Amino acid sequence: MESLEQIRDRLLSRYPGAELSILNNPSPSAQHSLVVGGSAAREIAAFLRDDPALQLDFCSNVTGVDWPDKEIVETTRTTIPDPAGGPPKLVEQKTKRIQPGYLEVVYHLYSMALKQGPVIIRMRTGNRTDQVTLPSLTPVWRSGEFQEREVFDLFGVVFDGHPDLRRILMWDEFKGHPMRKDYVEPDDYEWEPTPHDEVLAKAKAHYPAPAAPAAPGANAK
Repeated sequence: MESLEQIRDRLLSRYPGAELSILNNPSPSAQHSLVVGGSAAREIAAFLRDDPALQLDFCSNVTGVDWPDKEIVETTRTTIPDPAGGPPKLVEQKTKRIQPGYLEVVYHLYSMALKQGPVIIRMRTGNRTDQVTLPSLTPVWRSGEFQEREVFDLFGVVFDGHPDLRRILMWDEFKGHPMRKDYVEPDDYEWEPTPHDEVLAKAKAHYPAPAAPAAPGANAK
C-alpha cells in the first residue's frame, strides 16, 4: 500500500488548492493521519474510495475529539552584557498565548477489496462555538451515518449534507454535548427515576424542603 506521504502528494496533484497535512502519531502504533480541510473533504473522500490503488471502500469508525482553548507558554532567551565587564548574563522571558480550540472528527478507512488499511483522515472545525460545521462523509461511506450522528450528539459537530442529522443517544430536549471537555453535569437529574449514591446527593438539593413539625399543642382545642 502507498505511504501516507504518497497518498497526500497524489491528492495535492489532483486537488492543488486542497488543505492537506500529515499529523504524525508518536505512539507505538505509529498510525499517522491525514488532516483534510473541509472545503474539498467530500471530493477527497470519494477519491480515496474510488482510486484503483486504494479502494478504501469501508469506513470502520468515526469518532470525535474536543480540543479546548490551550494556554501556550513560550520561552525566549536573551544574552545581556554585564556592565561591570563580567560574563554576559542569560535572561529568560516567558510569554503566554491562547491557542484557540476546535472540534475534530476522525475516520478510519479500510479497503475490503484489497485487504489494506487503515488510512486515517481528520477534519477540524473553525472553533468550538459558531464554526462547528463540517461536510458529512456519509454520502461517501454509508457506515458513517449513525457514527456522525453520535459525534453531532455528543460533541456538537454539525455535518452538512448528512441524510438524517439528529440526536441518537440523548433526547431532543437535552441541552449541551456530554463529551465536551468543559461539559458540566446538571445536578437535578430530574430524568433519573431512582437516583442513588452521588446522583441522589445532588438530586436532594432540589427536593422540596420538608414541612416543619407542628408545635406542641398547636392542634389542641
